[in-house]
Amino acid sequence: MKQILVSGVLGLFLSLIGTPLLIRLLASRGYGQMIRDDGPKAHHSKRGTPTMGGIAFILATLVAYAATKVITGDKPTMSGVLVLFLTAGLGLVGFLDDYIKIVKQRSLGLRAKAKMAGQLIVGIAFAVLALNFHDSRGQTPASTKLSFTSDFGWSVGPVIFVIWALFMILAMSNGVNLTDGLDGLATGASVMVFAAYTVIGVWQYGQWCGAPVSANGACYEVRDPLDLAVVAAALMGACFGFLWWNTSPAKIFMGDTGSLALGGALAGLAICSRTEMLLAILGGLFVLITMSVIIQVGSFRLTGKRVFRMAPLQHHFELKGWSEVLVVVRFWIIQGMCMAVGLGVFYAAWVAAS
Repeated sequence: MKQILVSGVLGLFLSLIGTPLLIRLLASRGYGQMIRDDGPKAHHSKRGTPTMGGIAFILATLVAYAATKVITGDKPTMSGVLVLFLTAGLGLVGFLDDYIKIVKQRSLGLRAKAKMAGQLIVGIAFAVLALNFHDSRGQTPASTKLSFTSDFGWSVGPVIFVIWALFMILAMSNGVNLTDGLDGLATGASVMVFAAYTVIGVWQYGQWCGAPVSANGACYEVRDPLDLAVVAAALMGACFGFLWWNTSPAKIFMGDTGSLALGGALAGLAICSRTEMLLAILGGLFVLITMSVIIQVGSFRLTGKRVFRMAPLQHHFELKGWSEVLVVVRFWIIQGMCMAVGLGVFYAAWVAAS
């Protein structure tokens, strides 16, 4: 448990002190955010705010994890390393998108096909590697079985698993990207989900099949539950530190660099902890906002009418007159309830199984 505390504190500290350094660097180079002209008018004042802030919490997470292993003397695990690989890999794709938009002054950033190709390459590499690296018990970081609070049913095979993993990775990375439209909204919501995965990792480690189990034999078949909690704690701390500077009025935005990385981290944690479908509840706000875009686009194409004044959903409420801070806080409350329900379902499933 010492590892979890150390990684969380280091992630928080490194992000808290590293983000203002990044702000000064980006501001000196004029790497500012471009704002959509058709968005809420209140957002026009944000034009020029430094972006690509995801660099700060990605580096803070990576350094915190590595430093934790050095300080505690514990070895990295493949599950932890692969989640960090997915996080940093998608962060790199997002960085290229941000860089082209801001430095090259091309409003759309990476071409859609190039951006998708980058996400697919990183996602496929993660999925394939996660089915390898057996431990002494024959467990791999990921399983070819579908999972909710644990694996269930029969194996879907490696090909279907890779497709399923790609769907999760793309859905979550784009979900966080859509949520990242108001100061602190995506960052604060991500902190809550990473906190949930820290709790899940600790609980799974306490009921782990790799350790002596209870008399009824109930346990979790997860390769490296404790290390997944260490990664989740590092991400939670790093996002918390970033939130200090990203909350309203934001001094820096995470950009696609951060949003794609966070979505990848969430999908990676869900896959490696065998809680794939539970992520839809734990990250309910991201699902809700993504669905608002799907509904808006579908309605307009089918009927020519819009359901919301603007999508994603947070901008609909802004155009209804809610202040930005009010939208963020209320959406955080929604995400908090989703996290609580998700953890409740996770624990209830354990009680039912035992």
